[in-house]
Amino acid sequence: MGTTLIINVDRDNDFGRKAQVKSPIIGYNQNLDAATKLGIADAEDSDVNAIFLALSTYTKLKDEGQDVEIVTLCGNINVGYKSDQILAAQLEDILTKITVDAAILVSDGAEDEYVLPIIQSRVKISSIIRVDVKQSRQLEDTYYRFIKMLDDDKVKKQFFLPISLILIVFSLFAMFDMAGTGFGAILFTLGLYLLVRVFRWERNIEGMVDEMKSGLITGKLSFYTYIIALVILAVSVFNAYNNTVFNPDKLWVIPVLEFLNHLTWGIVAAGLVATVGKVADLYVREDHVPSSYWVVPFSLFSFGFIASAIFVSLYDSITAGFRIEPFLTPYFIGYTTVGILIALIGAITHHYFKESSDECHSLEIDEHTKSALDGMK
Repeated sequence: MGTTLIINVDRDNDFGRKAQVKSPIIGYNQNLDAATKLGIADAEDSDVNAIFLALSTYTKLKDEGQDVEIVTLCGNINVGYKSDQILAAQLEDILTKITVDAAILVSDGAEDEYVLPIIQSRVKISSIIRVDVKQSRQLEDTYYRFIKMLDDDKVKKQFFLPISLILIVFSLFAMFDMAGTGFGAILFTLGLYLLVRVFRWERNIEGMVDEMKSGLITGKLSFYTYIIALVILAVSVFNAYNNTVFNPDKLWVIPVLEFLNHLTWGIVAAGLVATVGKVADLYVREDHVPSSYWVVPFSLFSFGFIASAIFVSLYDSITAGFRIEPFLTPYFIGYTTVGILIALIGAITHHYFKESSDECHSLEIDEHTKSALDGMK
């Protein structure tokens, strides 16, 4: 008949770090000695309570005449893949020395119970005993789950990124004695962040950053045009802010529309400069530019005309008491018409160039196929 193994787990290796005890710790006397050393080193450590509970369980089962053994497995301070590998290796080594029928896991919290699947894959778990340390177990469980949640990359981006943006923007304005203006800048930054999240532009921004990094190393033109585009965008933001009248007596949307109108053509200019650099790099590297880039300048100019018409007309309409006349002016009709025509021209010409490119590509394939067949003959 096999032995019942009482397993105490110290996933972050407090016994090794604090008490200098080498693991695995096998046997009653060795575990009692390890518990004493850790208790002297750190009496408040919950692992002290866990190992004494394991020793108590060992004594009870031994008094009942059962064949039991006690072992403490220790992992690594880097809790996760590395510590779990160490725990698995120690358990497998013990199982080669002791014939085990079942195991009892002694746990002091959620962190140690993460290794439960590792143990279950190697030996049958007949019982799990959790130690309660006067209200500390729930606190430890909550703390550990919170730490694990914050360690997730998705949570980091969603939770820490907006907080870091708020702190950076406010501190920059505070350094220039513009703390009051910093609140408006924070709202603008958070609005921009939410816009990126809603339209899922994260990958596009990451791709742009990666291209800038590779451009710096390889000397690509796009690296410099991206920097120029960012400078144009930053200057446009400050210019739009300086030319916007913030009047607390007016509706809040009025200065917002004025600000966006001043910013519109800066966005168009920055987009054009960035596109020129990207197209130049593609042509130098591949001697060919995808037809999709043809429509980008048309889209940018179309956006500029239509956005300007909308912002100006909305501004005039709201300041005039929500009247419809500003949307019937030659300015609104002319700008929107020009924007739509530019977008239409871009779409038609893009379709034409795409068909021509596909036709040339098909002819090249046919020619290569024909050459290959002739070679086989």
